[in-house]
Amino acid sequence: MSEKVRSMFASIADSYDRINRILSLGIDQMWRKRAVKESAAKPGEWVLDCATGTGDLAMLYKKAVGPSGKVLGTDFSPEMISYAPAKARKASLDIAYEVADTLALPYESDQYDIASIAFGIRNVDDPVLGLQEMARVCKPGGRVMVLEFGQPKGLFGALYRFYSYSVMPTIGGWLSGNREAYVYLPETSAAFPAGDDFLALMTQSKAFSTTRAVKLSGGIAYVYIGITH
Repeated sequence: MSEKVRSMFASIADSYDRINRILSLGIDQMWRKRAVKESAAKPGEWVLDCATGTGDLAMLYKKAVGPSGKVLGTDFSPEMISYAPAKARKASLDIAYEVADTLALPYESDQYDIASIAFGIRNVDDPVLGLQEMARVCKPGGRVMVLEFGQPKGLFGALYRFYSYSVMPTIGGWLSGNREAYVYLPETSAAFPAGDDFLALMTQSKAFSTTRAVKLSGGIAYVYIGITH
């Protein structure tokens, strides 16, 4: 991933959680819970959460797989992931965290039951390669779970775009001191393939036997599920 993106996330790491909750009205956590539900994570399973950020999705997976399961969260930004261990400890959750790039995961193949990524695949320089890497570390029949923003249509879509391009940069910039970051995030969301277009990328990766998409909040976000060969 580019050093510019890495630097951007480092600059907003200390305010990332608070601003996310404010800008999404807490709906982002509802989406993460839905992603975990769609994954059908079970006690004892192993989960690799890529682009874990401050660890929110990894924590939800740990609750799902329980003490007998294993969750490893990774992120390319040391600054972002540095906040995750304390959050896990505060919640009494045993989660390991490591700095790693989704494009070159330093793990053996066929280890995990689930590999996940939330709001991170659009920041990967090569999303297809990222999907292939996530599928590689999964066992045959494992699940690759992608939670990402979409582009809602119609009047609702117009309202959402106004919020994304006008309100988010203003509030995000004011709270974080980095307006550019909150211009970048909605711009990349708007430009990134969503719905059937993202499913086409999953098919292009040739890493999955089946794929499907679940639309959330009228298309503001999607959960994508790929079952590995």
